[in-house]
Amino acid sequence: MKKLLMATAATALMTGSAIAGGHGKEVKIGVILGFTGPLESITPAMGAGAEMAMAEVTASGMLLDAAKVISVRADSTCIDAGAATSAAERLVTADKVDAIMGADCSGVTGAILANVARANGVVMISPSATSPGLSTAEDDGLFFRTAPSDARQGVIITNILQDRGVESVALTYTNNDYGKGLADAFQASFEAAGGTVTISAAHEDGKADYSAEVGALASAGGEVLVVAGYVDQGGSGVIRAAIDTGAFETFYVPDGMVGSKLNENFGAELNGSYGAYPGTDSIGSAKFVEMAEAAGFDGTGAFSPESYDAAALIMLAMQAADSKDSADFKDHVMDVANAPGVEIFPGELAKGLELLKAGTAIDYVGASAVELIGAGESAGNYQEIEFKDGVYSTIGYR
Repeated sequence: MKKLLMATAATALMTGSAIAGGHGKEVKIGVILGFTGPLESITPAMGAGAEMAMAEVTASGMLLDAAKVISVRADSTCIDAGAATSAAERLVTADKVDAIMGADCSGVTGAILANVARANGVVMISPSATSPGLSTAEDDGLFFRTAPSDARQGVIITNILQDRGVESVALTYTNNDYGKGLADAFQASFEAAGGTVTISAAHEDGKADYSAEVGALASAGGEVLVVAGYVDQGGSGVIRAAIDTGAFETFYVPDGMVGSKLNENFGAELNGSYGAYPGTDSIGSAKFVEMAEAAGFDGTGAFSPESYDAAALIMLAMQAADSKDSADFKDHVMDVANAPGVEIFPGELAKGLELLKAGTAIDYVGASAVELIGAGESAGNYQEIEFKDGVYSTIGYR
């Protein structure tokens, strides 16, 4: 695959005069997200965030001597590992992308990493795959994520519940890598802190009726129902059944449940419920929201800032390596993401590229206060939300 990428780069150099906009070469970044499936209401803003970074870099003319950055989209489905793998293979073999921004859900991300990225030596940076299992996945130094591990989210959920005086909860989770990983991380954290999980039960996505699942949860009891699911699938189904039967009045919603669709689905029925998803009150976050609004999409949505950052890190690492070959730039991702160096925020990618070209170190802060730790994952910042008057809003940061 490396030889194929090098051949592609050579061809682009030789035909540079024929490329639109006078750019000397092209950089292709695959954007693989669940544009259909249980997160389909969240992913449009995620894709838009990544592509806004690409457009910003192309307009600057600073990447690898005026390379044009092209987004190539593919559908991960979020839940079908076979379909996601096939889509990623097409990105690499047919579209010849130089890197992958994605995937989104943990199970399909792991499948793409194992079967496509490692096999072909392609860097991938996920903005939203949070399973703790990905922290130790074999990746040959090719995999990174701008989202924090759910090991961190489990602690955040525990802290929020304890701050509200909650001592016992029922827990339901979508039956996949994301749901099981988050459920296990939260239960371990909550019980270690003295809390009680009355039941931890999986639910399947795609069902029309969740009354049986809710019946079991209600029988176990708990002050709050924690729903580690998907907003466009079973998670919302479980909440609907719980509300309709009066089984629970208060719900905690983690990251996979947070999106505008939740307001549409339930409105005032969720007043008093709460949750959290990755986010920060940094300067970069505010700037990103402004840029997103100008570009015509909602920058406050879950994982949209992280998607901008994932794409930005790919391009900045390429510049640091002076190469779009993954074998060259994979070792520069951590360097550009962390201190020391000149801090770079959204809208300043041209500045970052120029500094790197001059040999000056940068510290990419980005839209989500990027700091990569361990095997290359976000240290983790979260924004706490609460439902009031039929909508959720941010009430604090952790």
